[in-house]
Amino acid sequence: MNKFLSTCVVAIALASTLSAGTSHAQQDKKFPVISLTAGMNIIKAEVVANEAERQQGLMFRPSMGPNEGMVFLFGAPAGVCMWMKNTLIPLSVAFIDADGKIVNIEDMKPQSLDSHCSKRPVPYALEMNEGWFKHKNLKPGSVIEGLPKLN
Repeated sequence: MNKFLSTCVVAIALASTLSAGTSHAQQDKKFPVISLTAGMNIIKAEVVANEAERQQGLMFRPSMGPNEGMVFLFGAPAGVCMWMKNTLIPLSVAFIDADGKIVNIEDMKPQSLDSHCSKRPVPYALEMNEGWFKHKNLKPGSVIEGLPKLN
């Protein structure tokens, strides 16, 4: 009986390890990429447009390229808040209005559950490596071009 019980425990542990690996593989999949511009800067931004994609975001990614990011599409202006659950890299998020103007920028620490919110309703948020906007001298009022049209 002890041998049977030990075998069951090993099988359960192996199954949970395999399923955890699968979920991480699914979590760090890449999404469609578009080119955005901010002044002379070109951004390769993955696009997340539905609730499941927005929830996944950049979770479990170990790194991101220097001009890579993720643009979140909300469909219409809304009060938007972001957090960093299971996100391993420090990020800055720009909340962007329907005209492509940055409303506000917030820095976010890895794996934090703190909320970082737009100062007014916005249809877009753009996550980049922490400090990217500051390094490129982009601030509220700067324009991000190439964002997908609102429905």
